[in-house]
Amino acid sequence: MKHDDGARSLLLALPEVFPWVRHLDDEERRAFTVELLEALSDAAELGAREAVHRALVPWRATARINADSAQLKEALRPLDGDDLGPVEVGG
Repeated sequence: MKHDDGARSLLLALPEVFPWVRHLDDEERRAFTVELLEALSDAAELGAREAVHRALVPWRATARINADSAQLKEALRPLDGDDLGPVEVGG
């Protein structure tokens, strides 16, 4: 998959496997593909299957926001200095 033909094949196959990728723009789709390939490699080489889940969930959420014009507008809205409070880091 590290060769152009393999990457091109994967990009063409993505909508069949993950129909929501049609809501990602070209740059997002390429970034998702790279992240997915890295996660699949980690899963195969290290047994780190959770890496695949961590790659899929945020990109699916991005596609969901892109697909909903109201959510996309809200996500792109400037915060205008709004202080949303402290960020809590969970474990």
